[in-house]
Amino acid sequence: MKCPFCGDEESKVIDSRPTDEGERIRRRRECLNCGKRFTTYEIIESLPIIVIKKDKSRESFNRDKLMNGILRACEKRPISINTLDNMIDEIEVTIQNSLDREVTSDKIGELVMDKLKNIDEVAYVRFASVYRQFKDITTFMDELNKLISK
Repeated sequence: MKCPFCGDEESKVIDSRPTDEGERIRRRRECLNCGKRFTTYEIIESLPIIVIKKDKSRESFNRDKLMNGILRACEKRPISINTLDNMIDEIEVTIQNSLDREVTSDKIGELVMDKLKNIDEVAYVRFASVYRQFKDITTFMDELNKLISK
């Protein structure tokens, strides 16, 4: 860390503590060259997630948009908002932990379906019917049969 007083790049950390509910770390440093003290703040750099849609257009990941789609599938089902929030948190962490900064809407849809399948089968089928764009009752029944066989 470069000293703001003398410009030397060697310093030692004297004190370190979390701030902003753990979102940042405040570090008190001492320059090894001039001995003066200064404060730095360390934050996690969050890179935006870009979603590649089916028509190849790109847009920023929107948590609210994902929640609205999932809420429609879960309408009148016994699923709490906390469960859905946790599900979206897990999906977001999975995407963030991947090395790709761009993710396809197909990948997000598959992640949602994997999670919904374990939470509520009716919501899963509703989401799948819209996401996979079932054209007729046969494709709908095929999906139901896969669910029943597992």
